[in-house]
Amino acid sequence: MYMSSKMPGHLIRRLHQYSTQVFLQRAREAGFDLTPVQFAALDALRDRPGTDQAGLAEAIGKDRATIGAVVDRLEQKNLLKRDVSTSDRRARVLSLTDRGETLLSEVLPLVERLQKEILPGLDDAEYEQFIALAAKAAAAARALDEQ
Repeated sequence: MYMSSKMPGHLIRRLHQYSTQVFLQRAREAGFDLTPVQFAALDALRDRPGTDQAGLAEAIGKDRATIGAVVDRLEQKNLLKRDVSTSDRRARVLSLTDRGETLLSEVLPLVERLQKEILPGLDDAEYEQFIALAAKAAAAARALDEQ
């Protein structure tokens, strides 16, 4: 990995690539057929049952086209279901199936364990500092998006 760059965009992209690689590898080793985006969608739905696709896309920072494919795949795997909204018969709301709930509870400990692995070379204090700075930058970016 070429890391002499001081450009945040490049470093963030490389860390994202590495994070995705570690997630996929650890999930596969544990017998889970799940991508990081699929995990994020399931995790968001656990906290927001009854959300629609647009709300899910916003919750995990994906565009509507991408989230449509993710939802289709998760529905094929019987991990989530779409139901007609009670407030708008044209809309579909999403929720986890029992299988989705079970898978999420089984994969969550794995995801928690791999968090430090995706930031190799950082000691505990540096890891905490990275988390604080990344959270601050993400919150500021979110605030700009809402303007």
